[in-house]
Amino acid sequence: MKTLILNGSPRMKGETMKLIDAFTQEMDQEEIRIVHAYTAGIRPCIDCRWCFKNKGCAIQDGMQEIYDYLEECDHIVIASPVYFEELTGMLLALLSRLQTYFSAKYMRRETILPRKKTGAVFLCAGSIGPREKAESTARMLLELVNCQCLGTVYAGKTDKIPVEEQPDVLKEVKALAAEMKKHGENS
Repeated sequence: MKTLILNGSPRMKGETMKLIDAFTQEMDQEEIRIVHAYTAGIRPCIDCRWCFKNKGCAIQDGMQEIYDYLEECDHIVIASPVYFEELTGMLLALLSRLQTYFSAKYMRRETILPRKKTGAVFLCAGSIGPREKAESTARMLLELVNCQCLGTVYAGKTDKIPVEEQPDVLKEVKALAAEMKKHGENS
C-alpha cells in the first residue's frame, strides 16, 4: 500500500511533523511519500485554463510526480498547522494545482482517479482557535481526488502542550493509521 502525505508545515521538527511521524510509525512496511509544501518548489495554479481541455497541468515542476503518485496511492493525508483558521499558504498553493481534477470532472467530463482512496486530515495549532475552515478545505480537496476522509486529528494548544504530551491525540493518530491499513487490505 502507498501513502501520500502533503505536509503544510514550514518546520521540519514542529508539531505537525510529530503527528506525521506518529502516523508513519504505525504504517510500518508501507511505501510512504511525504511532500513538504515549503521545500517542494511547486508553483500555485495561475488560472491559465490549460487543464480545461487537457489532462495534467501546463506548469512543469514537481507537481507532475505528485499527479503520478495520486494515481497509484491508496491513502492521502493532508497535514498542516492552522494559520488564521486555514491551511498554510504554501500548502494551499500546492493544493491549488488539484484544479486539473476539478476541470477533468466538471469541464472535460472525464473519470478522475477511478480507484477509491482513504485519507485523513492532521491539524495543529498553538492555541485553540477555530479550525473548521481548514478542516473543510482539506476534506473538500480529498473528496475531489476520490478519497474518503476517515477522520481528522487536531492537536491544539501546542505552544504550551507538545504533541508528545497529548496521549489522546496520539491515540487518534494510531487509530486512523490502523483503519487506513484495514481499508488498504480490503481493497
